[in-house]
Formats: sequence, C-alpha cells, structure tokens
Amino acid sequence: MPSTGFPPLTNDCIIKAAKGEGKPRLPVWIMRQAGRYLPEFRAVREKHDFFTICRTPELACEVTLQPVRRFGLDAAIIFSDILVIPQALGLEVKMVAGEGPKFPQPLVDEEDLKRLKTDADISEELAYVYDAITLTRKRLEGQVPLIGFSGAPWTLMSYMIEGGGSSTQAKAKRWLYSKPEAARQLLSLLTNAVVTHLVHQAVAGAQLLQVFESHAGALTPHLFSTFALPYLTEIVKRVRHELLHEHHYATDDLPPLIIYAKDGHFALKQLVDSGYDVVSIDWTIEPSRAREIAQNKVTLQGNLDPCALYAPEKELRTLVTQMLEEFKSHRYIVNLGHGIYPDTDPEKVAFFVNLVHELSRS
Repeated sequence: MPSTGFPPLTNDCIIKAAKGEGKPRLPVWIMRQAGRYLPEFRAVREKHDFFTICRTPELACEVTLQPVRRFGLDAAIIFSDILVIPQALGLEVKMVAGEGPKFPQPLVDEEDLKRLKTDADISEELAYVYDAITLTRKRLEGQVPLIGFSGAPWTLMSYMIEGGGSSTQAKAKRWLYSKPEAARQLLSLLTNAVVTHLVHQAVAGAQLLQVFESHAGALTPHLFSTFALPYLTEIVKRVRHELLHEHHYATDDLPPLIIYAKDGHFALKQLVDSGYDVVSIDWTIEPSRAREIAQNKVTLQGNLDPCALYAPEKELRTLVTQMLEEFKSHRYIVNLGHGIYPDTDPEKVAFFVNLVHELSRS
C-alpha cells in the first residue's frame, strides 16, 4: 500500500491530469528544475560534489525543494541522477565540470559484463534515494506531489558503453548490430534494476514516476522497436504488478508513469500504446500532430523548446500561448521539451510558470 504518515496533498492537479480525470488547472513543472540555473543550487554545489548531494538525503531534499519555494510549480522531482543505477551495478561514474558524467572504465565488449554486480541489491545500494524521497515528502507538507525517476535501459546502456555523453552513440549501437545477445543480456539486467528502483521510489513516497529514454533519437525505428520499446513496456507492466501484488496498492493509488523519449517522435504511436499514463515529448513535433496521434489515450507532457526561455517576455508569451492552444487543456501537463539549460534566467522561469497559470485560469 502507499506510504502513509505524509501530510495530505493540497495540489493534485498534475496527478489528475496524468490520469485524465476531469479538467484540472493546467499543471506545470520543468525537467531539471533543481539545478545550476538557480543561484541557491550553485551555493550548495560549491560546497559539495554532485554525487555527494545525490547520496545525502538532507542535501538532496534541500535542492529538490529550492525550485518549489521559488516558483509556483505543480510538482517537485527528487534530485538524483539516472546514472545511480550503473553505480549500483558496480561501475564508477564521475561528474566532470564542464563535461558531464564520465565512466573511467566503460564497457568495451561482452567480457566486461562480468564486471557488473549482477546480484546487486538495488534497494540497498540506492537506499539513499528512497530516504531522500521520504524526507522530501514530509518537508513538502502536501504542497505538491513528488516525482521519482529512472533512466531507461537503452539510455543507461549507451552511457555505460560510450563512457559518457556521445553525439552518435556509435559504440553502443555497435553492440546492437554486432553482438545483439550481449546487448539483450545487459538490457535485461538494467530493466530489472530500473523496475526495482522505480518500485522502491514509489514505496518511499514518490507519487509519479518518470522514465527517461534520453537517447531514443540515436536509434532507427527498427532498433527502437527491438532494443528499447520492449523493455520500456516491460518496465511499466512490472512496476504496476509489483506495486499491486507485492506492496498491496489499490489500483486507484498507483502512481502515474511517464515516458520521455528524446527525439522519439517517430515512435510516438508505439509509446502511446506502451502502457504509460503520460507521454512526454520534445519540441521536434507539433503539439497538434502529437495530439492527433495520441487521440486522448494518454496525457501528453511538454514541449516548449528550452531555448524559448531566452526570448523576450512578449515573444515567450506568444510561444506559450500558442503551445497551450495546440495541446488543449484536457490530458496535458506543461513542461519543456528537454531539461532546462544552466544559463537560463530564473526570472524567465518565473514568468513562464506564472504565465501558464494565468492562461490556465482564463
């Protein structure tokens, strides 16, 4: 059953929107809303390295709450990272200033799979995430729901093989073409870890769960259908099954699940039919086209270009107004089409959030 003992929720518009219940006020949150664009986050970051913040519940809670305090957001998202799963499986990950995540010893061939801790107890290895979620739920005092998240198997696999960010994912895709069985072995291991991680986040108090398939756009439609979609579908089925049958959730209490596949508009119909409650889209597809494909089967989330926040307020108002008109108000969660950029002006974020609420009321 869902965690109890938390303050009652006073703003549930994002949960209602995710479930397609009624016509709540348009909810808005921002991917990477807790991050480097906020001076209060930078102040914490100056004292602690990135993964220390992730692994220290008090610090993770504090930076999770920072954007909620500053803006009128309709959800918090726990401060963590998708790469905590590779860490839990035994790979070292370093966050390098100006470069992002780096794996000193990435996976090169199938022999390297033996280096992974296939018997790792994810619930124990990542207990700090769940502790941070429980603490944050209490500190939120029911103000807004809390989102938990995980990377998707293909995206995690690509990081583990590429050794960091990549514009082509060529090393990881080589596995898909030249050693598909080894790729499937790794993807299955990651799927098990993702399921466990999401389930324990929900049990700890997360009220929605998002899966990030950030590298979907590197795949051909065939590769996506073969090496990404089946695992995404398995995740949503297994998370619900475990919450229902092992943790005794009522169906109505299940946390909505969100799938975000960056540059994955070619697979939007498949994602709509994959079992997730919400499909989050980037800015490379028109909202009207996305709505046409989704047919209100799922809630859509997105899809403002993060660079639009660089625009003057008058232009930003026009862009946001047009986006909301195209998405319509039913089954819609307002967000960016990707994570917010570090050099974004917080004042523009405040304008964006306030504008969404203003237009939602009109």
